[in-house]
Amino acid sequence: MRVFKFGGASVKDADAVKNVARVLQHEGTKNTLVVISAMGKMTNAFENLINAYYYKQGDLNEKFAFIRDFHDNMLQGLFANKQQDVYGKISILFGELSGFMGQNNSTNYNYIYDQMVGYGELLSTIIVSEYLKEVGVFNKWIDVRNFVKTDGNYRDAKVNWKDTEEIIRKNIDVDTLNITQGFLGGNNDKTTTLGREGSDYTAGIFAYCLNAKSVTIWKDVDGVLNADPRVFNETSLLEEISYTEAIEMAFYGASVIHPKTIQPLEKKNIPLYVRSFDNLNKKGTKVSKGVLLKPLTSCFIVKKNQILISVSAKDFSFMVEENISFIFKKLHEYKLKVNLIQNSALSFSVCIDDKYSNFDRFYNELQEMYLIKSYKEVTLYTIRHFNDEAINTIRKKGEAIIRQINTETAQLVIR
Repeated sequence: MRVFKFGGASVKDADAVKNVARVLQHEGTKNTLVVISAMGKMTNAFENLINAYYYKQGDLNEKFAFIRDFHDNMLQGLFANKQQDVYGKISILFGELSGFMGQNNSTNYNYIYDQMVGYGELLSTIIVSEYLKEVGVFNKWIDVRNFVKTDGNYRDAKVNWKDTEEIIRKNIDVDTLNITQGFLGGNNDKTTTLGREGSDYTAGIFAYCLNAKSVTIWKDVDGVLNADPRVFNETSLLEEISYTEAIEMAFYGASVIHPKTIQPLEKKNIPLYVRSFDNLNKKGTKVSKGVLLKPLTSCFIVKKNQILISVSAKDFSFMVEENISFIFKKLHEYKLKVNLIQNSALSFSVCIDDKYSNFDRFYNELQEMYLIKSYKEVTLYTIRHFNDEAINTIRKKGEAIIRQINTETAQLVIR
């Protein structure tokens, strides 16, 4: 069994969907399960719809129409006959979404988010599945919510591995091509999500439960690069990465591989490939147990829009375990992800992501007890396997307000 994952860029328009069919025809479709994300930037569009619905931000009907028009255009680019079943299936999904917005009584944003955003993946996979049938590629569409079972922690659900593995092993036809959604799970009859960019994780879950031969993530790059080409002029392809190194890179924010994806694969020694959906003859990058990094070169990870805070006691006393423990408790409470830690006798500094826009409330609470300096809109650069040349490259990008170096990793906060 092989598991393929296609992200939003792989299905961003009609030509991209046609290319997915080309990839599958080239690679073969037997014994394959395909995980597909929402099309293009549709997850962002659904988030705009959710915010219009919940916070009254913008015109709800306009944002709903934008999503519907996008998918209508996709259908017109793929299917000549408007009487085909796919049009009815898509209409039913939009009816369900509209019905939810009209009947929902919950005020829980996270719950509402999960019930609405998942339609991006449902729409995407039905369109791809039906198009594959149109061009003669037989496949079975499956609803991932019936297979990946989770708790009720909306927007960041935890997988119930026992139930999930049992359901997948008993109910997946491993002899055919299966098409399913990434990112989503199910808790009773409610939709949950596995966290943003969770489609890679979905692929890892299915691979683990099916004892798959491999997982392939198809992208618009030749494989995993040592740096983001949008930020750095010169990059190189990493041919091989060990599980350990991939987890390290994911921990520091590398966007090619989702942080949770590697762990289930490592447990069963299932290799992960990152390949180009344009250049099918290129091998891409292999992540497996083995070579640490090939070639062994400096790798750059960039996290923009960070907030650096430095906390110290008002009476200039030491920042000891009790203080730091309290600060971490509040960081967790306000869902502020910590990407760098540095402390001295009198101060404690962290570089954080404010994904849920909770920083101001965190700041207001802490400033009653501590002196706090904050620097917004800073960039965190992490260099794995650094050398002097690599560090100097980052220093040229601005003022380094924090530098932290250990054996294999250097981190600089630049403003």
